[in-house]
Amino acid sequence: MERMKMHSRDNVAQNIEAVGRLFPNALTEVMRDGKLVQAIDFDMLRQELAREIVEGREERYAFTWPDKRQAILAANAPINATLRPVVEDSVGRDGTEGAFDSENLYIEGDNLDVLKLLQETYLGKVKMIYIDPPYNTGNDAFVYDDDFAMEGGDFVSANVPYDEHGNMVYDFKKNLDSNGRFHTDWLNMIYSRLKVAKSLLADDGVIFISIDDNEVHNLRKVCDEIFGEGNFVADLSVVNNLKGRNDKKYIARANDRILMYVKSQDYAENGLPLSEDILREYKEKDDKGQYRLIELRKRGGQDTRADRPNMYYPLYVDSVTGAVSMEESDVFSCKALPIKSNGVDGRWRWGRETAKKNIDHLFGRLVGNKYNIYEKDYLEGEDGARRIRPKSVLWGASYSTDVATKEYRTLMEEIDFTNPKPVSLLSDIIIYATNPNEDSIILDFFSGSATTAHAVFLSNFTDGGHRRFIMVQLPEVTDEKSEAAKAGYANICEIGKERIRRAGAKIAAEAGEKATGIDLGFRCLRLDTSNMTDVYYAPDAVTQDGLFAQVDNVKADRTPEDLLVQTMLDLGILLSEPIAVEEIAGKRVFNVADGFLLACFDRAVTDEAVTAIAKRKPYYAVFRDASMADDSALTNFDQLFAAYSPSTVRKVL
Repeated sequence: MERMKMHSRDNVAQNIEAVGRLFPNALTEVMRDGKLVQAIDFDMLRQELAREIVEGREERYAFTWPDKRQAILAANAPINATLRPVVEDSVGRDGTEGAFDSENLYIEGDNLDVLKLLQETYLGKVKMIYIDPPYNTGNDAFVYDDDFAMEGGDFVSANVPYDEHGNMVYDFKKNLDSNGRFHTDWLNMIYSRLKVAKSLLADDGVIFISIDDNEVHNLRKVCDEIFGEGNFVADLSVVNNLKGRNDKKYIARANDRILMYVKSQDYAENGLPLSEDILREYKEKDDKGQYRLIELRKRGGQDTRADRPNMYYPLYVDSVTGAVSMEESDVFSCKALPIKSNGVDGRWRWGRETAKKNIDHLFGRLVGNKYNIYEKDYLEGEDGARRIRPKSVLWGASYSTDVATKEYRTLMEEIDFTNPKPVSLLSDIIIYATNPNEDSIILDFFSGSATTAHAVFLSNFTDGGHRRFIMVQLPEVTDEKSEAAKAGYANICEIGKERIRRAGAKIAAEAGEKATGIDLGFRCLRLDTSNMTDVYYAPDAVTQDGLFAQVDNVKADRTPEDLLVQTMLDLGILLSEPIAVEEIAGKRVFNVADGFLLACFDRAVTDEAVTAIAKRKPYYAVFRDASMADDSALTNFDQLFAAYSPSTVRKVL
């Protein structure tokens, strides 16, 4: 049986291995903590990548700041941590309280550590990321402090204490603009998180980041470095206050920003449904369906014959039917040329080959004393209903801050929260960026009041999609003077979970039978230290053969459910997979993903139980270390699997 590693992905080791495959002579060994480990000889690597002798550091363009190397190190370093299920806070896909069958995840904890834990399982699987990180305003007058709160190290390593009510207690330091490291502290925070988040994005994935003017210039440079300058798509302007806010000198600010980057050029947009105003333009109809007429003559810049001579040519119209031909004849006798209103020769939008290929989509109409040529733009095409691209300026009543606040208060009533994002805005982004027919995963690791989760529910209801979400939020304590705290909501996670519950219940009540099949729940998990004791990660400390097997390497307060989740993380099994509990030969066995994993963490496991599990032929079979009933069962373990299911991967923890 193979022992599981039970820690997050070691990105440094992965990177060293990848470099070593390309440049084996750049691999070396160094002593670290008394152990010989692989490392990179950077002088040799630089020489391998140069066409001349390399001496000293070469000057180059770079975006840097104090502690940038530490931020990179923080992103790559593995952690011994886990996620523990909180079943009592979870909601089933049909709205049942305390059920654990939803495919949506809500995770409490420091997002850097959570992202690291998700790497093994969700590497390259997330279709879309949306985050609304702290804007670094230096303003601390928020329920969710919208200035950067410096954590005293990683969540897990900080050994966070609990108060008498079981709430986590944090020692936050405000990043005031008087701080000499004002930008540095924020950059250290955002860089490491975005670096890890990139690895979770699918090759055709996309990320949207809300920001304002305080750090947009730095965020753009960070994203250029992490995602690649060529993968920048847009700096979207969201008009959220038409009256303007007078919180800045000289200009009444009416907008915030959303930066959009793709993981690669494999990204394919889904588009947005046509608005009601545009739909009214499709008033023509023929045997192919509804259509509107769009003039074929090019308008705007470079619209003259001199600009594109090859796109100036005659077309011929049937004066009776309006049909168009490339060739003149008795039927097609009316000549049409792209002449501008001032008499200057213009040009068509299509070249000759495109016009010939799509001649059935052209229509001619007499306007004044000359024929105009139009394209029949059909509402329905081969790929279904027409969709449009959003503009670089996003605006509308439903995107305003006032509407977002009213939406939130209508749903949450007494539970206050400052500056929530508009549900309609995020829903439109989700619908634009993801295909409803795919099981897209939407990640938000600054989830706040969980607007993104609400928007996923709304998007799936709108277009029948099957999207799933992963929300991550630090359980930051609410202000004791706030209405939320007075109502019993000790931290922001409590607010976010309650919002998801109410949003799901509201959609279910309003939609009735139409909500059937929509997952309106979530599985709640909480970041914590590893389930395993220190001896698990340092077996060399136990010198006698076989002694380690007798040591209880699981912490006393951990449940089988805790062990199951860490096992799923370690094996790369999605945390949303169905989990069933069965009794096999008197032992409690977890059945994950319809037999893909069978895990038994009971003690005194007999030959009978091992045989029964082996006969089920799971891909993975996992047991607790030293769980066999006796030496005979331990001896027979591998033989039983070899006989009944030799291909099963057997592991112990």
